[in-house]
Amino acid sequence: MKIDKPSNTLPSASIAEGKPRAASKGKSSTPPAAQQSDSVSVSLGSTSTQLHAMASAPVVDAGKVAEIKQAISNGRFKVNPEIVADRLIETVQNLINKKG
Repeated sequence: MKIDKPSNTLPSASIAEGKPRAASKGKSSTPPAAQQSDSVSVSLGSTSTQLHAMASAPVVDAGKVAEIKQAISNGRFKVNPEIVADRLIETVQNLINKKG
């Protein structure tokens, strides 16, 4: 089996502007834009502030949980099936609306 030499050869010079790069003595290879300033300012906006506030808020109200546990233990906790059904339907509708 014979392999022929490809007819299109790659250029030997640097691709950037068709000229080879010259070596610089004592100069930094950092681009000029990066050398202009050492400080960078970043603004994340109000969404970041809101997310940060949500992250620091407790996920569960421990006082409310303790209150419900006590009510269950004492037999005072009553479940209203109509309210449970209404809230379940409302939650499902919200989930469906978010997808669409």
